[in-house]
Amino acid sequence: MDSLTNQRRKFLLGTGYGLGAAALSTLMNPELVGTAHAAPAASNPGLPQFPNFAPKAKRIIYLFMAGGPSHIDTFDYKPEMRKFHGQELPDSVRQGQRLTGMTSGQSSFPCVAPMFDFERFGDHGTWVNKDILPYTSGIVDDITIIKSMHTEAVNHDPAITYINTGVQQQGKPALGSWLSYGLGSENDNMPAYIVMISRGRGQLQALYDRLWGSGFLPARHQGVKLRSSGEPVLYLNNPPGIDRDSRRSMLNGLNELNQVAYDKFADPETQARISQYEMAFRMQSEVPDLMAIEKEPQHVLDLYGDDVQKPGSFARNCLLARRMVQQGVRYVQLFHRGWDQHGSLPSKIREQCKDIDQPAAALIKDLKQRGMLDDTLVVWGGEFGRTIYSQGKLTPDNHGRDHHGRCFSIWMAGAGIKRGFEYGMTDDHSYNILNNTGVHIRDMNATILHQLGIDHQKLTFKFQGLDQRLTGVEEPAHVVHQILA
Repeated sequence: MDSLTNQRRKFLLGTGYGLGAAALSTLMNPELVGTAHAAPAASNPGLPQFPNFAPKAKRIIYLFMAGGPSHIDTFDYKPEMRKFHGQELPDSVRQGQRLTGMTSGQSSFPCVAPMFDFERFGDHGTWVNKDILPYTSGIVDDITIIKSMHTEAVNHDPAITYINTGVQQQGKPALGSWLSYGLGSENDNMPAYIVMISRGRGQLQALYDRLWGSGFLPARHQGVKLRSSGEPVLYLNNPPGIDRDSRRSMLNGLNELNQVAYDKFADPETQARISQYEMAFRMQSEVPDLMAIEKEPQHVLDLYGDDVQKPGSFARNCLLARRMVQQGVRYVQLFHRGWDQHGSLPSKIREQCKDIDQPAAALIKDLKQRGMLDDTLVVWGGEFGRTIYSQGKLTPDNHGRDHHGRCFSIWMAGAGIKRGFEYGMTDDHSYNILNNTGVHIRDMNATILHQLGIDHQKLTFKFQGLDQRLTGVEEPAHVVHQILA
């Protein structure tokens, strides 16, 4: 029996070598199998059951405003606020809400109306802060503003983790990783999930790589972060003295060794490692061209503003995002840091909006004029909003606002989302949601998946005895059909 077992092991090991080598050779030379025009098998094809139904969106660009933009000073304007400016926040409004440690010790909670001018824009008369969002005011007829978003998290890291992964605790896959797992990639030379980070001029909160991690999903589904200087992706370029053919030969040998490890231990992460090495090799031919924004016509560069010429700027990242989704990247997420305005809000939010206003509006216009907005979903928003009451001393021209998760605003555009529409109602203090119009962050994620043709209850992965999913297993999530065209 032992002899027979050893013979079987040798046979399987030998065939494993052969299959591994065959797979790698056909990956690089598809003409070896079938006709010379046969396409190579996709390295990340997704799951065969997805999409579950006809999708409206093929791809997503998520403009994430890290730090919590003030909904009160951007989109959720109430003229009545002028009447109670400086007055104490009524207990009937606060309703014993949990406060952060930054304001829980305050003896007074004076209400603060926006220190900016608002106007109605678009066919439906949408209130927008014209002082700091002049370009966004010009696209209100192309977007839906959701004013009744809410979350239980009140601090940055759990809140950003929650909205990105569906839970406040670390270790779960990000939205982009779920999409890579379920839908795969449209471009075999690029990852399905790319992240870029820009820095605003306000207080910066930490952003950890786990926010775009794959969690318990195979590692090949994690987001790839593009850097703003040097190599866009670390170790993408060949080392000095190593040409592309030499690197190909080295990878072949390395992959054969990894295949041996997989044949012995059947660890799926070994296959993920092979996939990632191959992806990095293929990206060498794609990334330099994608990063070459100088190939864009001057009128397109002008659309995004002067900052588009600055590496690492939000404007440049918006243009790069359009170029990436144009080349088949499934999900691009742009983090823009600096929205945590606990003090000096009137001046700091003005600077933050100057960074993002023109580029975000330009992205919508750019996609629209190319016919891409019809199947590209764009999301703008942060992890929570800000309080109606002042953090610290209120003066005639200065104040701060604390974190507020009970209601906040985001906007969405394209891919079957209503245009020129507002959803959700808050009270006159922009503090509580009225008329059962609340949209939990789980509902938002369910809606995003729905537009991609995915039933959020069916995109699951067995882990720790549960069929895990992006929208969680604790509370039901609902698609927000009211915002769909």
